[in-house]
Amino acid sequence: MNLMIFETIMRRVFTPTRSNSPVEVLSYAVGEGALGQVLIARSVSGVCAILMGSDRAELEADLAARFPQATLVANEAVIGDDLIGDDLAKVIRFLDRPAEGLDLSLDMRGTPFQRRVWERVRSIPVGRTATYTEVVRWISPFASPRAVGGACAANPIALAIPCHRVLGSNGDLIGYRWGIERKRELIRREALT
Repeated sequence: MNLMIFETIMRRVFTPTRSNSPVEVLSYAVGEGALGQVLIARSVSGVCAILMGSDRAELEADLAARFPQATLVANEAVIGDDLIGDDLAKVIRFLDRPAEGLDLSLDMRGTPFQRRVWERVRSIPVGRTATYTEVVRWISPFASPRAVGGACAANPIALAIPCHRVLGSNGDLIGYRWGIERKRELIRREALT
């Protein structure tokens, strides 16, 4: 039933505005995971954001800042009852059991370089890590570790684009949008698989 409501909202909101550009609707839900609050947002094309934090209001503000032109529709997801609820359940399950993987349809939005970095980072298997320098070598001889770090920092789809698996050249944990402690714990959990 929630899917039907979402589709009805999409039909109503995806109508031309005065500027003849459609208004995008993002459905989102928030749940509690092993590492705090998790917000997942979905467009008609797929999951466009997975945000982590400790405060729901902060996550909602982050989502609004990342997608200022979108209409955000909170969906009090019932896990297993609708599309956004199913996606949220997969993310929460991944946090508990990373070996099972995280299979989501993604709507990756970024520059061509960012998307190239994100696709490459997605190929790092659970339980493994790579350095920023290794990612550079994989994607372009003209890139730099700092540019790869910038692409990772801009990643709005935590976990599904596992930038937490990218380390400094000496193996140190260097920066993570969702906090170094979360990065450390994600790597630890994945290493146990």
